Amino acid sequence: MADRPQPHQVQVHPQHRYDAGIKTLLPQKGPSTSQILAVIALLPLAGFLLLVAGLAFAGSALGLAVITPLFVIFSPVLVPAAIAIALAVVSFVTSGAFGVTGVSSLSFAVNSLREAAAPLLGYLQSAMDKVGKKTKDLGQGIQMQAHEGGPIRKLGY
Repeated sequence: MADRPQPHQVQVHPQHRYDAGIKTLLPQKGPSTSQILAVIALLPLAGFLLLVAGLAFAGSALGLAVITPLFVIFSPVLVPAAIAIALAVVSFVTSGAFGVTGVSSLSFAVNSLREAAAPLLGYLQSAMDKVGKKTKDLGQGIQMQAHEGGPIRKLGY
């Protein structure tokens, strides 16, 4: 009996299984009446739009099949014409870009001059205020002397 192996103890842990799966993506109840009516109303519209898209694709493919030989036949004319049109478009876009660049450069220069001239304008304004004050004082002094009736003498300015 001593050489007989002792039984092992096995521990079983409860496992939580995730059974929700796809059920969480689907609603628990069926669709409502308004949802069913919306699908019924929009299904023909979607089919019609799909049909129009298919017809447009088929028309484009057919048109390309018919026009391709004409492109090959007239390529000596079409290639230079396409190059000329491309150059004209590039020149118009370039001239527009140069115009925008010029206007923005002028705007930048004017704003820079305004910012640089702001201290000078303040200095000129204060100088004009001083000259105006002195002129006013001188005028009042002359007026006072004129009221006194004496000769006008030099004021201390």
